[in-house]
Amino acid sequence: MSGGEQAPPLARSTLDRAAHRRTDPGWLAQAWAGARVLVLDGDSEGRALVDADATPPTLALVGPKDVPEEAVERAMFLGVEPDGVPVFLVDAPLPELPGTRPAHLREIGHLLGDRDAGLFTTGLGLLNWHRRHAFSPVTGQPTAMDEAGWSRVAPAGERVWPRTDPAMIVLVHDGVPGPDGRCLLGNNATWPRVPGERRFSCLAGYIEPGESAEAAVLREVHEEVGVPVTDIAYAGSQSWPFPGSLMLGFLATADPAHPVRVDPAEIAYARWFTRGEIGAALAGRTVDVDGDRLVLPPPSSIALFLVHRWLDGHC
Repeated sequence: MSGGEQAPPLARSTLDRAAHRRTDPGWLAQAWAGARVLVLDGDSEGRALVDADATPPTLALVGPKDVPEEAVERAMFLGVEPDGVPVFLVDAPLPELPGTRPAHLREIGHLLGDRDAGLFTTGLGLLNWHRRHAFSPVTGQPTAMDEAGWSRVAPAGERVWPRTDPAMIVLVHDGVPGPDGRCLLGNNATWPRVPGERRFSCLAGYIEPGESAEAAVLREVHEEVGVPVTDIAYAGSQSWPFPGSLMLGFLATADPAHPVRVDPAEIAYARWFTRGEIGAALAGRTVDVDGDRLVLPPPSSIALFLVHRWLDGHC
């Protein structure tokens, strides 16, 4: 695959989560003293520090002494690295460290190594869950962090654990090999317009209760663009912690002769693109879409991973 992509960009990790340690206060206290700490600033959309001059970028982790005292009690245990060193997460303002800069996962996730991609993705998903679950969904009572960050508990003892919302995303194509083969992409109605540009991506949507992922593919494609699909094939998954989804990636085939009828509440515009057009856009050349320049999904998304799978004939 293009760029040597063997897995979706945010589906990589080297961390042992060591879940059995989450309920061992004695071990956690000892582990904290010699830990590496990932600081994410939840007030700035979960940005982290990276080495300013490193290529590719690397996370700049800190020691426990660099963490603000008021944030220590909210430290979350992420796991143990291959060298045996534990890693914790704190939600706090980023410290002033020479030679570093703040960065967001959307910006650099695809550039990070396996270790840092896993740490950043896990940390941001956990941070966003805590920030959205300060109160019990059943009683409305305030909840407090427990189990080293992996649950929250209400005063009456009701406990909630991190949740991930499953969603499907699909690259619909015509099954034709070579440069004339086509894929169907959509421009979401909620995306802000940039003058002179129009962003297109794969079709996606949340999986509903009682529904399989494959059934969601059929339903969402039909609802959004009115096109029936066949030959649904699973391609991979990755976390998308914005704020807390698990994206299940698929490829499926459809007939370009079938009329495209968009749901305007969901899709502003949808059309078929050839491999030649997609390849040109990825190479930085201008591809015209009714007077606008075609813009494809960001590199950290599973959408672009699926585009590459199709573009290179792995479907």
